[in-house]
Amino acid sequence: MLALGWACWKTYAGRPESDQYRCSGMGVLGTALSQNKRPEEALPVLEVHLASRQRDWSDDEDGILTAQSNLASCLSKLGQHEKALVLNREVYARKAATLGVSHEETIRSGCNIITSLILLHLCDEAKLFSRDPLLPAARRSL
Repeated sequence: MLALGWACWKTYAGRPESDQYRCSGMGVLGTALSQNKRPEEALPVLEVHLASRQRDWSDDEDGILTAQSNLASCLSKLGQHEKALVLNREVYARKAATLGVSHEETIRSGCNIITSLILLHLCDEAKLFSRDPLLPAARRSL
């Protein structure tokens, strides 16, 4: 995946910043770096990718939420769990509002919140969150 990420970036890097293929290539590279145990290198790439999505494709909510989730995952790998939690909460709130609490993507986003809470040693809050909105929604969707 990392070789593919670099290939995407090299192919589209010369295009204008607002080019969708350039932005997508940056996202692929950032995600590949993060998944290949190189989160320090991935972080600035994923931050620029998210900023580009928000600036140039503000109407593509799914793309922005995906970029936020990828950035949150990278931040968590770097031990920046508070920042990851903030992003995970934003993603969950938008997914719940647009897709509903029983949707698979919303439930997955809720699990990301629980993971962040546990990593921050906020186990009581994690339990409360899993009992209140998340588990009943997951049960209904099964």
